[in-house]
Amino acid sequence: MNLLNAVMVGLKEIWAHKFRSVLTMLGIILGVSSLVGMSALVKGMENGMKEALIAIGGVEKVRLEENDLPAYQEHLADQAVGCTMNDVYALQQSAPLIKMVTPEMRIRDVTVTHGNKSFNPWTFVGTWPNALEMNQHVVEHGRMFNEIDDEQARNVCVIGTGTRDALFGNPEQLGYDYDPVGEQITIKHQPFTIIGMFTRYESEQDRKAREFAKTRPIDPASTNGPARSRGWGGKRGGSGFVFGLKNNTIYIPLNTMWVKFRSTAGSNNIPDARLSNMSVKVADVDKMDQAIQQAHNVLMHTHKGIEDFAFQTQEDWADNIGKAIKNARMSGGIIAAISLLVGGIGIMNIMLASITERIREIGIRKAIGATFSDVFIQILVESVVIAVIGGAAGLLTSMALVNLLSVISPTDNTPVITVDAMFIAFAFSVGIGVLAGLFPAFKAAKLDPIQALRYE
Repeated sequence: MNLLNAVMVGLKEIWAHKFRSVLTMLGIILGVSSLVGMSALVKGMENGMKEALIAIGGVEKVRLEENDLPAYQEHLADQAVGCTMNDVYALQQSAPLIKMVTPEMRIRDVTVTHGNKSFNPWTFVGTWPNALEMNQHVVEHGRMFNEIDDEQARNVCVIGTGTRDALFGNPEQLGYDYDPVGEQITIKHQPFTIIGMFTRYESEQDRKAREFAKTRPIDPASTNGPARSRGWGGKRGGSGFVFGLKNNTIYIPLNTMWVKFRSTAGSNNIPDARLSNMSVKVADVDKMDQAIQQAHNVLMHTHKGIEDFAFQTQEDWADNIGKAIKNARMSGGIIAAISLLVGGIGIMNIMLASITERIREIGIRKAIGATFSDVFIQILVESVVIAVIGGAAGLLTSMALVNLLSVISPTDNTPVITVDAMFIAFAFSVGIGVLAGLFPAFKAAKLDPIQALRYE
């Protein structure tokens, strides 16, 4: 019997016992669809994490923050000066592996008002113009403040879309994308002019939801009440937090922050010249360790040997992303593999039952000249045919499953089906069919034709 005839016999056997065959395939179908669905979820999570990593500056960005003194230096606490502009200038002059330095001064619990509306931005920061490149911002309307604005401590600001939506109304309410450049707002009783607005930052899922919302008719009742931020402001949690942080922000020149807010912000109105933190961008990611060591040596000199600072690298986050994705794939893969194994056991069980029903048929075939390999191949092919059909049905089912997951998924990113996942799932289903058919095929091929013909 050639391979084509064996396949045709297998298909006829499946068709002759349709209900039993469907039940047998069900384990393979569920295993394949669960494997593809799990892979799609993990791929969506990976995309979201990588988007967030890029949104906050990429792997080459390193944050420098104040830190508690090590135990052996606790007696020097009163001499610790924290991060200052001296550190910024020293890094620029003496750390060639650092290509950019961005200082930041922040104050918390800031209330911003415009007319009768008020808003508490997630981030209110005074910084240099190069924060635009450091933090991967894009100005959609107006411009970023420049060195002259900073030198003259002008009351100008650049805001995110979340800030705009809260103070002037979001596009859903207004029916158009409002440009706030030129408007006046009040920040802690200080008047500021908006000279620029960043573009909207959002996850892929939020972008699709927003675009879908545009195709739906606007409910007049929905335009009453506070602005809604779904898809625009982001959520405080998960990768959506990064996009929300960038949207709900206000940037002002560093010198403006110092003159207007921080010069009397210390205890007893003593000027506080410390930086909240600073960000550095290394010239070459491959020399990250050397760059950090170089920056550490420079800062130890400016801090007179007091180690009251620490580096936080995005590379650590990238490594954590890789580990989290690897663990998710492994755990999901084990669960899906168990489902496929159960399906394989079902195939083996049904093939053994089929052999019992066809003992006389096998005896006749062997009596008229069928060899061991003929019977073995026929039974094995029938097992593989069941697995192949089940695998193909599982791939189709996985597409519906992923569409369902994209609706109910708790992640910020749409699950993504990959060709690799579909190929691996289908290959596993075929492999399970081969393994499940080996024992029944061997058992059938070993039957003695005389005993098989006597079987009733």
